[in-house]
Amino acid sequence: MRQPVAPHFYPGDVAAQVNEFLVDFEPPDEPEQPIGGLVPHAGWIYSGSIAARVIKCLEQARPETFVLFGAVHSWSVQPGAVYATGSWETPAGEARVDEGLARRLVEACPDHLTIDPASHAQEHSIEVQLPIIKVLYPEAKIVPIAMPPTPSAHETGRAIGRVLAKADKRVAVLGSTDLTHYGPNYGFAPWGSGAEAREKMYHNDRRIIDLILALHGDRVVAETDARSNACGGGAIAATVAAVTELGAEGGALIEYTTSHDVMKEPPESFQTAVGYAGIIFG
Repeated sequence: MRQPVAPHFYPGDVAAQVNEFLVDFEPPDEPEQPIGGLVPHAGWIYSGSIAARVIKCLEQARPETFVLFGAVHSWSVQPGAVYATGSWETPAGEARVDEGLARRLVEACPDHLTIDPASHAQEHSIEVQLPIIKVLYPEAKIVPIAMPPTPSAHETGRAIGRVLAKADKRVAVLGSTDLTHYGPNYGFAPWGSGAEAREKMYHNDRRIIDLILALHGDRVVAETDARSNACGGGAIAATVAAVTELGAEGGALIEYTTSHDVMKEPPESFQTAVGYAGIIFG
């Protein structure tokens, strides 16, 4: 069983928090048949509500298994690293790996996937989604896949999507990424500080959001490399490609915010922030 490495991202009663995140939330009418989504992976105080709402939107798909593409924050992670056996511990109970589907994916995509649980050992981007999944879909299984921002990420997602399209179970695809990390502490502050810098950060985030909504997964990694507007370019590209293979015709933005906005700080005080978006596909 994989043990949590970032429980401080979601402290306290996770079921109560998820229920609170969803108070008065009504999933949108479009897309009619959601099959996947993108969620942020910051501490729940910042982005937990966005993640919960995206995952709630997948309820209509009645997923038996979630295929999770995780952003990575370490250069040592292998592309397409699958956690293929066992389970992940969460405060809401064990999230069991769908070992049969994981094995099928690895066997069908040998050029794109490898079994490598070590790549998940210190990474939080998938972990922070699992308590939400366990609360909303207690019986659902998972297939965690770490996806660095490599040029092949889009093709990996396509290959996986083709396999999932033939699966004998209901599967939802969920990618994990935050957007622009702005400020001197992130080594990215090209527009200085203040209200104008905040607006330029919004625009930077909007560039990648628009690519995602239009399902241009093949352009995502180059965009994030050039603009530093997502930490999970590989996870985004793979997710968009996979849902496209599953029949998605577009994406819908559920919510966008930044850590600066969450803390209700005035625009003129803007110096550092991280962007968060929740998107569903169908």
